[in-house]
Amino acid sequence: MAETAPPGDEPEAKGRSNSILLPILGILLVYLLYRYLRPRLRGLRLDRFTSRLPACLRRSRTANTMLPYFAPIADRLGALQPYLAPIADRLGVGAQSGVGAGAYGRADALVKFPGGEALSVAAILEAPGEVVAKSSHSTLYRAAMRSGEAAVLLRFVRPACALSSDEASAAARRIGVVSHPNIVPLRAFYVGPRGEKLLVYPFYAAGSLWRFLQEGIVDSQRWNIICKLSISIVKGLDYLHTGLEKPIIHGNIKTNNILLDANYECKISDFGLYLLLNPAGAQEMLEASAAQGYKAPELIKMRDATRESDIYSLGVVLLEMLAQKESAKDNTPNPRDILLPVSFKNLVLERKISDAFSSDLVRQSKKSGKEKNLNAFFELATACCSPSPSLRPNTKYILKRLEEIAK
Repeated sequence: MAETAPPGDEPEAKGRSNSILLPILGILLVYLLYRYLRPRLRGLRLDRFTSRLPACLRRSRTANTMLPYFAPIADRLGALQPYLAPIADRLGVGAQSGVGAGAYGRADALVKFPGGEALSVAAILEAPGEVVAKSSHSTLYRAAMRSGEAAVLLRFVRPACALSSDEASAAARRIGVVSHPNIVPLRAFYVGPRGEKLLVYPFYAAGSLWRFLQEGIVDSQRWNIICKLSISIVKGLDYLHTGLEKPIIHGNIKTNNILLDANYECKISDFGLYLLLNPAGAQEMLEASAAQGYKAPELIKMRDATRESDIYSLGVVLLEMLAQKESAKDNTPNPRDILLPVSFKNLVLERKISDAFSSDLVRQSKKSGKEKNLNAFFELATACCSPSPSLRPNTKYILKRLEEIAK
């Protein structure tokens, strides 16, 4: 007759199995947490937080003093990866957090373009920066790279306003191949583990055309400088419209999105940015453009942007170069500038067009015999702002006329 186990043996066996299983589950749970947090905490600069503490509580090299405590834990968890990774992958943690070969997310999270080969995720995320401009869809930073490279501009696109990572990456690759002397090139594109998008551009110390016109710089009222700036802008726009296999519509041309180098050559920035935005984000961009007076009257939504709507915005920019500007402390346009084409039209009807032009510009044109050239420039700019899209000239014609006017 088979012997039966004593009643007390079964609970003892269960307790023994639980004592083995619970530590394994605990280690797995810690490892899953490690895989989730690692890409989010790597590159986090603790000095940004400790700088807010009182001086008596602050310690130098905070990150270095904390590292010895956490490094052994991270190393041990990393050593368990060959055993626990298959279980984590089955649970979907790897796919959720986007962790692959790279320390900051997927191995292909940083897409580099010509001129950005030396960039790395660590260098970009750890670069100290200052806010240059803010909008409803993104924030622009000027960042100083620690590796001794030149400063860069970082545009952070808010996840709520951006397309999915795959769609945004495809759009960024299309933008990244654009190369022209009058276009600000995209150096790199980064997709973060939480869906944040970061675009990296070169920095131009001369600033934007808006700043150049508004700050009362003497050169901004010189006829030859105005012609040079205008021609370089149109060259860049013409390349976007006609120089690519698949044309790119800018969609948001304004003086803030035109940068200058030291030789007064304009470089168009943020072209095709709306391609990375979802419909809500793109519409917010359009509304901001409309509030500043650059929106073509026929444009209902940003996805409807065309070559003709770009030409309208270009016309407003050309008129801004001629207008008598008032000093401004921020990026808020003057009330008259919001309806710049209309205000010029009214002055023409009232035969007071000279009141709209910069007085210095009028004086120079009369002195140098360029008054007809100035009027021709004005006529070309107003033609670009025609209410009817079909009546607006194309970039080829505008460029040819500007080169003739500049002679």
